[in-house]
Amino acid sequence: MPLALLALAIGAFGIGTTEFVIMGLLPAVAGDFQVSIPTAGFLVTGYALGVVLGAPLMTLLGTRVTRKRMLMLLMGLFVVGNVVSALAPVFGVMLAGRVIASLAHGAFFGIGSVVAAGLVPPRKKAGAIAMMFTGLTVANVVGVPLGTFIGQTAGWRTTFLVVAALGVVGLLGVAKLVPEQPKAEGVRIRHELAVFRNVQVLLAMAMTVLGFGGVFAAITYITPMMTEIAGYSASSVTWLLVLFGLGMVGGNLIGGKFADRRPMPLLYVSLGALAVVLGLFTVTAHDKTAAAVTLVLIGALGFATVPPLQKRVLDQAVAAPTLASAVNIGAFNLGNALSAWLGGLVIAAGLGYTAPNGVGAALAASALVLAVLSSILERRETGRGRIVAGSGPEPAPVAAARH
Repeated sequence: MPLALLALAIGAFGIGTTEFVIMGLLPAVAGDFQVSIPTAGFLVTGYALGVVLGAPLMTLLGTRVTRKRMLMLLMGLFVVGNVVSALAPVFGVMLAGRVIASLAHGAFFGIGSVVAAGLVPPRKKAGAIAMMFTGLTVANVVGVPLGTFIGQTAGWRTTFLVVAALGVVGLLGVAKLVPEQPKAEGVRIRHELAVFRNVQVLLAMAMTVLGFGGVFAAITYITPMMTEIAGYSASSVTWLLVLFGLGMVGGNLIGGKFADRRPMPLLYVSLGALAVVLGLFTVTAHDKTAAAVTLVLIGALGFATVPPLQKRVLDQAVAAPTLASAVNIGAFNLGNALSAWLGGLVIAAGLGYTAPNGVGAALAASALVLAVLSSILERRETGRGRIVAGSGPEPAPVAAARH
C-alpha cells in the first residue's frame, strides 16, 4: 500500500476526532458559554447539517479542480474551522467554526475514496479504501478519548487546537505524498443528480439517516447520562468512549466481512438488535457495569450497519458513485443532527437524560421497517424481470421452424 494512503488516513483521523470529541466536552463547553446542555447539543446538530450540505456541494465543486488540490483545499477548510472553534469568544462563533469544519467532511471521504482506489491495482481497491477509513475508526478509539482527556485537563479549546494541528499534518501529507490525478472530464451536474431518482438509493439513504441516528441519539448526551445517571466521574468518560470506539471497530469489521455476502440479513439483525439495545439502555444506564457493556454493544451494532448501507448505496448508484458516496456520508450526519435535536427536545421536556435512548430505539426500528420495505420492492422488481425474461423464449419454436 502506498504512503499516500497514510496521508488520507491522517486526514480521516482528524475529521473523525473533531466530529465525535464534542460529546465528551459538551458539559465543559456549555459551562464556559453559559448555555444549557440541549443548547450545546446544537454543536453536534450544526456540524452534522454542515456535512449534509457540504458533501454534495463540495464534491460537485471538486470536479473543477484536480482531486489532489481539492483534498488540500478541504483540509485547509477543516483547519480553519477548528481554529475558529478553539478561539471562539461566544457560542455562536464556535457553532460557525463547527459548520466551517464540517463542510470538508463528506467530500473528503467521497473524493478520498476515489483517490485511494486509483493508487492501487484493481484487486486492492477495497483494501485501499478501507485503509483510508481506518483513520476514522481509530479516531474513535484513540483520538476521541485522548481529545476528551486533553479537554478535561488543559481545556476544551486546547483539544480543538490539537485537532487543527492534525489537519495541518494531513494537509502537508496530501501535498507531499498524494500524486496528481487528472480532474474528472465531462461531468454534468444533471447526470450526477439523476441517480437520486432511484427509489432504492433513497431508501438506502433513509435507512442510513434513521439507523445511525439511533446511535447518535444516545451518544450525543453520553457524558451527562454517564455522570448524572450511571454515577461515573467526569474523568471516566474518557475510557467509556474508548469502549464505545472498540465496539465501533469490531462492528465495522463484522459488517465489512458479511456485507458482500448477505447485506440485507445483516441489516435486519443489526438494526433490530440496535433498537432493542437502545431501548434497554434506558434501564441499564442506571448501573455502571451494565451501562459500559451497553455502550460497547451500541457501538458494535451501530457500525455493523455502515458497510452494508454504504455498499447498497454504491450498488444502486453505479452512474454517480462518488457523489452518492459523499451524499450518503451526509446522510449519516443528517441522522446525527436529527437525533441530537430530538434527544435535546426530550431532555428539555423534563424526561431525563435517559430519554434520548428511547428516541434512538424508535429511529433504529424505523430503519428496520425501511430495510424490509426495500427488500420487498426489490423482490417485486426482480420478479417482474423474471416474467419478462420468461416470456421471451415463447417465439423460439417458430424461429426454429423457419430454419
